[in-house]
Amino acid sequence: MDFTSPPLSLQDNGFSMVPTDPLGTPLEEIEKLKEELRMWKIRLEDAGKVKADLFHSKLAAEAECGRAEKQLAELKEQERQRKDRITSCEQELLLLKQENSELKKEMEKLKEDLEEHSSQDNPLEVKKKVAEMQLKFTHLEEMKDGGADEDMDTHCVFGVATKTPFRLNQNQALLTFEDEEVAQRLTKMSKHCVNLDNRTANVTVKPFELDMGFQFELHVTVSGKKINISDIPELPIPEEWMRDKLELHFYKTEQAEGGGEIEEVTYNRGSGTGVITFLKPGASYNFVGCTKYPFCAEERWFIISVSPHFDFHLMKFQSHCRVSKKTILLKGVPEVEEDEESVQDMIEIHFQKPSNGGGEIEKIKYLSKGAAYVCFEEDTENASSGTTED
Repeated sequence: MDFTSPPLSLQDNGFSMVPTDPLGTPLEEIEKLKEELRMWKIRLEDAGKVKADLFHSKLAAEAECGRAEKQLAELKEQERQRKDRITSCEQELLLLKQENSELKKEMEKLKEDLEEHSSQDNPLEVKKKVAEMQLKFTHLEEMKDGGADEDMDTHCVFGVATKTPFRLNQNQALLTFEDEEVAQRLTKMSKHCVNLDNRTANVTVKPFELDMGFQFELHVTVSGKKINISDIPELPIPEEWMRDKLELHFYKTEQAEGGGEIEEVTYNRGSGTGVITFLKPGASYNFVGCTKYPFCAEERWFIISVSPHFDFHLMKFQSHCRVSKKTILLKGVPEVEEDEESVQDMIEIHFQKPSNGGGEIEKIKYLSKGAAYVCFEEDTENASSGTTED
């Protein structure tokens, strides 16, 4: 047992008994301080718990932030890859469009080539545009007994040799020699030194290669029973009626201008043309002398055209791509002050001399400017040319 009595304190100049600790602090105040200390301890513990919770929340937030940043980085990478794929696809699409365009052009060109070089009837048929030319009549073809001569047809044969054009460019010359050995010898020599306007020029001799040419026979049959009619008026009547009117018009058995019984009538309303086929052979000859005939239809008079009926057949067709034996191509002629004719004379003089390996020249064509198209025929190497400026 503690029999120690608390110290006494004096208040208001009087005496009262107040318990105190050994240091003289009142016990009541000490209790209050203890209570306050206890409260602060509780608050400190609560603050510690809050701090721990905040720390855990911070860790969780940092972890979540890390995951979010990782996801954001992955999304950015995916977006970058997506943009790269889009860019790559756009480039591939552009290339495909270019390839598609080139393929379309190639297909169009192939279609044109196919249309030009193929035929439904004969896949080996060759189509080529040729310049207008004069046909060379060779002979009348005699038909065997029992053949088409019973129709009194006329069969003509024409020989056709297409001209092969060649483009002669600036500072080039073509020389055609009388002797093909001279041309061959000069071609083998290749390089030649020619004196032009007091200067020596090195020129080159090349073989003269011709493009594709054609040679064929054109067999023309003039019908003795058929005539062509054109300029037939277009009337508001059925086609059958128009055929009947044409048949009646050309059915003239007793008249001097010809005609006779009709075997067949064809009529094309769109082109205003037709073909009359007579029953009697030779009836078409009566219409050769006159090409215009009056024609009455629907109480009106018209003028129609009449012409012989032809059938054409191409035979003995031959194509040729060849190197000329008598003509050479001269390249690399330099430009000089002399006029074109003078330079041509100098070239001709040089290549006529046997000492230069030359010989007699049939024709020569030199160009200092522009371009000339020289046309060669299959049966001759004499060329005619026309000059166009490029």
